[in-house]
Amino acid sequence: MQLVTPQQIRSSFVNASRSEAAKLTLPKNFDFLDWDNLEFLGWRDEKMPLRGYLVVPGPKGITGVMLRAPEGGARKNRAVLCELCRDVHSKDDVLLWVAKRAGQSGRNGNTVGTLICADFLCCGNVRKEPPVNEINPDPAAVVVRQIQGLQERTAQFLGRVQSK
Repeated sequence: MQLVTPQQIRSSFVNASRSEAAKLTLPKNFDFLDWDNLEFLGWRDEKMPLRGYLVVPGPKGITGVMLRAPEGGARKNRAVLCELCRDVHSKDDVLLWVAKRAGQSGRNGNTVGTLICADFLCCGNVRKEPPVNEINPDPAAVVVRQIQGLQERTAQFLGRVQSK
């Protein structure tokens, strides 16, 4: 992902009002992000912990989506797989993040949701090299496949948010 400015982020949201986008709190480490190792920028709002943001680069620039987490957090009685990174080794919580659809559909109350790591750690999760084995003799190739899968699944989710 290429470096983006706070203003570019705020103007990229397809399912948030201008005032909602203007009020968002950027991640603490925004000035120190490793942009080369991000397929998307995702974070939880410090001031509103049930709110999250996903900013994804695409052929027409970046697209931002405002998300909402469930009240009460993740259920502790079962493990859930993140739909974006599909990391099976992560011990972090996965939440059902819900986004209003873009446009009139979202203003009418229509939403879509998907399971995403609670703290949006997907970009790091896909870069974990698996141990060498007969099925995966080249860990670097596995990482490349995982990154591509993350990009494809993230684009599919954005497509669902933007579809009418």
